[in-house]
Amino acid sequence: MTPLQQHGRTIDGMSAVLLTHHVDGSIDWSSFEAHLARTAAAGLTPAVNMDTGFVQLLEPGTRRHVLDLARRTVDRFVAGAFVADDDGSAYDPGAMARSCAEVAEAGGTPVVFPSWGLNALDDDAWVAAMAELGSSCDRFIGFELGSMFVPYGRIRGLDAYDGLLGVDACIGAKHSSLSRQAEWDRLALRDRRRPDFAVFTGNDLAIDMVVYGSDYLLGLSTFAPDLFGVRDRLWRDDDARFWEVNDLLQYLGMFAFRAPVPAYRHDAAMFLELRGWAASSAVPDGAPRRPDSDRAVLSDIAERVDALMDALA
Repeated sequence: MTPLQQHGRTIDGMSAVLLTHHVDGSIDWSSFEAHLARTAAAGLTPAVNMDTGFVQLLEPGTRRHVLDLARRTVDRFVAGAFVADDDGSAYDPGAMARSCAEVAEAGGTPVVFPSWGLNALDDDAWVAAMAELGSSCDRFIGFELGSMFVPYGRIRGLDAYDGLLGVDACIGAKHSSLSRQAEWDRLALRDRRRPDFAVFTGNDLAIDMVVYGSDYLLGLSTFAPDLFGVRDRLWRDDDARFWEVNDLLQYLGMFAFRAPVPAYRHDAAMFLELRGWAASSAVPDGAPRRPDSDRAVLSDIAERVDALMDALA
């Protein structure tokens, strides 16, 4: 059964911020800093060192620099607590605890990023690992990430999610299965068991999940944090123009998050360049690219976004 819409609800929006690059492959720190500030000004919480920020491709020193820049630029942020490992690696609880502590010490809230070792655990062991993490980290966000995003992604069973709700330090969890039903099941369980727990949708193909009680932590919102912020306020105000805005953003999401899904980051780089928010559309080595033909479609959508922003001003 489809749940009821929750009109007039204030949405907690978090946006995974694209880490912009120069054509020579170096990081465009000035554009990234400006996009952090732009995201926060739109009313969204920036999320750094996530998949959208190419966290898997960053050296530890670069990840720390990202955290420091976020700390100096915005008042509130969340960040991926990332442990680099390989297929067949055992889960390293100490490494994960240290990564969470690094985020917390920088002033952010850790998002427990999946890894080979963590996602090799069965559901009971995964819940136990989250409970152990909660003993050393007083506040974190869980993360279910589907294999369409990363090869070590895994969506847990609903019983495991129930176990996660019992971890007091876990204040919410990002859910990126791209399945409405799986997310609806989690919302229903949350409402029964722990209403203050945040279900952060990561479904870039169904961003209207927010009308059913989800909040969000999306990569799509990095394309247009300004329009996402407007959309969220329209829902809070029970303004029917929400749907016009949502439809345009969902069109962008369906285009940019087509297979192979990780290439959405190249579309994001092109989109930011088209909007004058990045110096180039470059992505780092190892990140999949889109064909040049995407640029014409993205240019048309960017013009529509700007026109809608003007109309709603």
